[in-house]
Amino acid sequence: MKCPFCNYTDTKVIDSRAQDEGSVIRRRRMCEQCGKRFTTYERMDMIPITVIKRNGTREIFDKAKLQNGIIKSCNKRPVTAADIQKLVDDIENVLMGSGEREVESQMLGTMVIDRLKDLDEVAYVRFASVYRQFTDINSFMDELKKMLVEKDIQE
Repeated sequence: MKCPFCNYTDTKVIDSRAQDEGSVIRRRRMCEQCGKRFTTYERMDMIPITVIKRNGTREIFDKAKLQNGIIKSCNKRPVTAADIQKLVDDIENVLMGSGEREVESQMLGTMVIDRLKDLDEVAYVRFASVYRQFTDINSFMDELKKMLVEKDIQE
């Protein structure tokens, strides 16, 4: 690693620590020539996942965009930021672990809905109303009835 101060190419690692649940390694280094210290971060190089939208367009998976949609559906609900972060991280891990480089937005939406249903029913209905594009009150009521039937079966 080249020293950012004197451009000397020999540096020594003084300390290494894992961060972000082991996905990043932070290294403290010292230049062999000038003796100054600096920090580097080592991350896994990952190929981005492409989301195929309903209209056929493609865009790069954006974790922040997914998280913002979930936050909106959980507005004024007893869902913690940690719960939302865990949900988003879980979905991202499933996507990365699948080995697929493209995912349809419908599959992504279904993953969110399945997890929100267990987390908070109102947030689930809010997200589903946008995701499933309810056109009228009847389609909204059909979804609520389906949810109540599933709840009765579980109890």
